[in-house]
Amino acid sequence: MKPDPSLFEDIARRLAANLPDSLGQAKNDMERNFRALLEGALSRLDLVSREEFDAQTALLRRTRERLDALAEQVEQLERAKNGSGNS
Repeated sequence: MKPDPSLFEDIARRLAANLPDSLGQAKNDMERNFRALLEGALSRLDLVSREEFDAQTALLRRTRERLDALAEQVEQLERAKNGSGNS
């Protein structure tokens, strides 16, 4: 997932807004540095979109249901085999 660049700009702007006005040009430089730091930190994370996460969750749920159904079928076959072997 590629985060929205405007998100970085917004966060960097908010961080810089909390710096004292007396910093002048350093405040603008720090805003650019904040943005670069945020982009770098988030780019190293292995993030997925909410849509992809939800799709994978649904797939996992269906797979789990299928696995449970197959496990039940195996149990039934084993019971049938054991029941017919005792006759």
